[in-house]
Amino acid sequence: MRQTASNEESAEKADTGNKVQGSQTLLRGLDMLDQVLDGPIKLADLAARMGLTRSTTHRLANALVDRGFLNFLPREGYLLGPKLLHLGFLAQSQADVVQIARPRIEALALATDDTVHLGRRDGDLALYLDKIPGRRRVDISSRVGDRQPLTSTGLGKALLLDEPEGNWNRLFTEDRVIGAPQADYTVWSERMRDYVRSGHAFDLEENEDLIRCVAAPVRDASGKIVAAISVSSAAQYMDDDRMASLSQDVRGAARLISADLGWNAETSPSPRPGKKG
Repeated sequence: MRQTASNEESAEKADTGNKVQGSQTLLRGLDMLDQVLDGPIKLADLAARMGLTRSTTHRLANALVDRGFLNFLPREGYLLGPKLLHLGFLAQSQADVVQIARPRIEALALATDDTVHLGRRDGDLALYLDKIPGRRRVDISSRVGDRQPLTSTGLGKALLLDEPEGNWNRLFTEDRVIGAPQADYTVWSERMRDYVRSGHAFDLEENEDLIRCVAAPVRDASGKIVAAISVSSAAQYMDDDRMASLSQDVRGAARLISADLGWNAETSPSPRPGKKG
C-alpha cells in the first residue's frame, strides 16, 4: 500500500515537473517572437537577447520555424513566419469591435457621467454602433443604427483624422447638401487641422444645439482607423476646460480599445497626418 502511494506521489511530481518545464518552454517561445518583431536577427544576437545558450536558442528557434511561427533566411537570421500572418488575419476577421469596446466605453461613461458613443464610417456617413447613456439628465437624441454627417459630428470628425485634406471640401459640401447645419468651411478646416495634430476632435454644438462632445479614433493592428468613440453632454457640462481635460480620457480609452484590436504604437504606427489627397 505504501509502495503504491509512493509511486503515485512520484508520478504526480514528475507530471508537475513536466508541466512547469512545458510552461517555461512556451514562455521562452513567446519571448522569442517578441525579439524578432523589428526584423531579421542572427542566432548569436537572438541568444544574447534571450539570455540562453546558442544551442538552446537554435533548438527553440528551429521548433518555431517548423511550426511556421518563424522563418530563417541564410546570412540574415530569423524573422516572423507565415503562421503569424494567418493567425493575425483570423483574429482580425473575428474581432467584433462592439463587443471588444463595450467594457471600455462602459468604464468611460461611468467615469464621466456622460453619454458615450461608438461608431464607424459607413461610406460618407458616421454609423452609430453602440451607446452608453450617461447619468446626467441630458437628452442625447442619437440612437444605435443612426447615420450622421461626418463633418458636423465629433465622432465623424474623429473618423476623418487620416482623411487626405484634398477630400475635406467635398465631404463638407456634400454634408451640407444632405442637411448638415451650415458652417464656414475655412473655420471648419482650420479646426480639423488642429484635430489631426492633437489626435482628437470636438463637436462644438455643430450637429445639435447645446450638445458638445469629445471624440477620438480607434485603430486596428494595421494602424487604420476602424471606429471612433465620443463623450457627449449638454454644453453647460462641457466648457472649454472640461473638454480639454476630457480629451486625455477619451484618447486613453480609444488607445485601450485599439490595443485590444491589436494596435501597437511602435509596430503598427498610424498613417502620417495631414497628407494631401
